[in-house]
Order: sequence, then structure tokens, then C-alpha cells
Amino acid sequence: MQAKPGDRIVIRAHTIAEHDRDGEIVEVHGPDGGPPFVVRWADSDHAVLFFPGPDAAVVHYEGSPS
Repeated sequence: MQAKPGDRIVIRAHTIAEHDRDGEIVEVHGPDGGPPFVVRWADSDHAVLFFPGPDAAVVHYEGSPS
């Protein structure tokens, strides 16, 4: 999993009662764009150090160069 600041991370809900969670990646601390990431969560506006699991997906920012 690789990301750049400005990309989004999405965690899909596991049940109907839950909702998807997403946030903006504001810092990347791993080598070559890998985790851990500092993520500012959209639902709380809190920024935390995040180690993504297998249920997380990166959505690349459309304006970032390839």
C-alpha cells in the first residue's frame, strides 16, 4: 500500500449497522510511500498515526502526478 499526502484512505463497513470511514492522509512515514500514515478522519477531524489493515484502501488524489 502506497500513498502521498492528499490521498484518502477508506475503511469499508463490515456490517449493515456500521458506516464506511474515510480520512485524508496528511503525512506518510513509511519508506516509498508506505504506512504508517497520519490520517485526519472526516468524521472527527482528529489526526492520528494509522497503521492500515487489510480492510483499508487508498484512493489516490486525482491532482497528484503519477
